[in-house]
Amino acid sequence: MPSSQCLTFRALAYNNAWANHRLLAACAGLGQDAFEAPRTGFFPSIRATLNHILVIDRFYVDALEGGTLGPAAWADPLPCPTLADLRPAQAAVDRRLIAFCEALAPDGLAAVTRVHRQGHVQEERTDRLLLHLFLHQVHHRGQAHAMLSGTGVPPPQLDEFFAAGEAPLRAAEFATLGWREETVWG
Repeated sequence: MPSSQCLTFRALAYNNAWANHRLLAACAGLGQDAFEAPRTGFFPSIRATLNHILVIDRFYVDALEGGTLGPAAWADPLPCPTLADLRPAQAAVDRRLIAFCEALAPDGLAAVTRVHRQGHVQEERTDRLLLHLFLHQVHHRGQAHAMLSGTGVPPPQLDEFFAAGEAPLRAAEFATLGWREETVWG
């Protein structure tokens, strides 16, 4: 595989972290009651949806790192009851995913990742597992975004992918995250 594919996965990891940062920053405008309030979605609240993203991120990132956490990852479906707990926890797993993608070599994308499931170990190509994880995150962030639309907090724009001409628009957020454009693109 060409090394450009490694760059693509790296950029996806950074974009994922940026989208999580934007969404969680917007959710900071919610009170705890609104964060927990029943809403229409696959999960019954913004809190439950965002915790699900975190739990599944921990599950897959652990597997990508060679761990054996497996189903223990979702033993507690709400590990972060408040947004103050959730923001640093999500940022930490996002940094782990970025570090994994930054370290990827072209042959690593075709390598097998062992995912410890209930009663068996599933073997998946790393590139396929990463694509699955990124799609999972987009899917559930979209649900949280829609739920946020039903509150008094305007949902952030999440459908961007680092267009070069829009770098000035994200410079402040990148600075907050400790990134520059060169951080993402090498």
